[in-house]
Amino acid sequence: MRIRKRYLFYVLAFASTIIAAGVSSIDATINSLFIPNAWAFSFSCFLIGTGITFIILLIFSIPINKTKSLGAKIIDPSFNKIRFIRKSEIKYHTIAGLGNSILTIGYISLISILGDPAAVLPFTQIVILYLIIIESIIEKDTPTLIEIQSAIIVTFGAILGSISLTGDINLISLAIVFLIVNPAWVIFSIYQRKLKLLKIDDKPNDSLNIRFWNVIFACIFTSIIIITYDFLIGTEYLLEGISVSIKYFNWVALTMVVTFFSYVFYIRALGIGKASVTQAVRATVVIFVIPFSLLLSYFNIIPPFTTDPVMILIKIIGTILVLLGISTFALSLLKAYVFINVKPGYPIKETMDKLWNIHGVTRVTVIAGKYDFMIKIRIRTLMKGYEKIIKKIEEIESIKEYKWFSVLREWEEI
Repeated sequence: MRIRKRYLFYVLAFASTIIAAGVSSIDATINSLFIPNAWAFSFSCFLIGTGITFIILLIFSIPINKTKSLGAKIIDPSFNKIRFIRKSEIKYHTIAGLGNSILTIGYISLISILGDPAAVLPFTQIVILYLIIIESIIEKDTPTLIEIQSAIIVTFGAILGSISLTGDINLISLAIVFLIVNPAWVIFSIYQRKLKLLKIDDKPNDSLNIRFWNVIFACIFTSIIIITYDFLIGTEYLLEGISVSIKYFNWVALTMVVTFFSYVFYIRALGIGKASVTQAVRATVVIFVIPFSLLLSYFNIIPPFTTDPVMILIKIIGTILVLLGISTFALSLLKAYVFINVKPGYPIKETMDKLWNIHGVTRVTVIAGKYDFMIKIRIRTLMKGYEKIIKKIEEIESIKEYKWFSVLREWEEI
């Protein structure tokens, strides 16, 4: 099946978000009824998750014809079968694994403190601001005014949406969000995206193997963090984590199976759009998590909600702001390809470097045929972005001629 690339991005991002809302409800249930200790719960997630993810990948590695496996058919066309990690991936997996480990401990701590997923998940969407700042530094991609405005709108909406319908605001949870969860999520998402953009055997990297190895690395780092904490404080959270993994295996296995699909879709979306844009779409969790929280409240798993109309109005306003911010992100993205010919006698590498250093250029390719180079461009303000990029291209002495082609539609196999 083929689908427009832009639509595919939103399908993947929204699917990941809806599943994530369900995961948070399962986690809140487990934490409330079975495993109240956040450290033990975090460790059990990765301990059981490693085995569960391995089994899932074995199933998806089953070939259905000579060219495709089950996973390639229904999850990710880039997937062939479960494989060993490559040398080029180790650095990225190490950093992403550390990020996921810290993120998970912080996230489950928030679940333990607040209980209500409708308060936990929306507040973590403030990470969008962090991502825009980091992307402007490491991806040579200076944010446009539209991106900054949209991020502020989404962030402010997420803050309003994070206020629990019980009317409570917890200062400890705010510190965890700003100092632990959001920084860790930035590290995790940025390096998961780098992994998705890597080429493995001259083919796009697949989201299933990325997820599998991330769980392994996260499990290692979580073990190290908890062992260190146990040694310094005198607790026995590692042993408790092993104990609850055995006692409540079915529940933890359930949340890790559902989490697997949420993150696989998220990683695929990262391979299409910027981390900040992907996260902006995921901010719709403000909406999707509310029915789950209402259900948990109905069964007395979390505290009952207030009927205070002011608190309900604040929640509605936050939801509307998130939707407005996401719409701005979605409608402003523009893509183009520029085909370039260079003058004889100029080094190819030097011209490539100069093209790559132009803000807005996301790919530089040397091609055979009528043109020498093809560059891919992604901008959010057509007139200003176009003029700026064209000016930079014309300043490169080695370029003889160029042609600009704006992208109207892009298709990608599901």
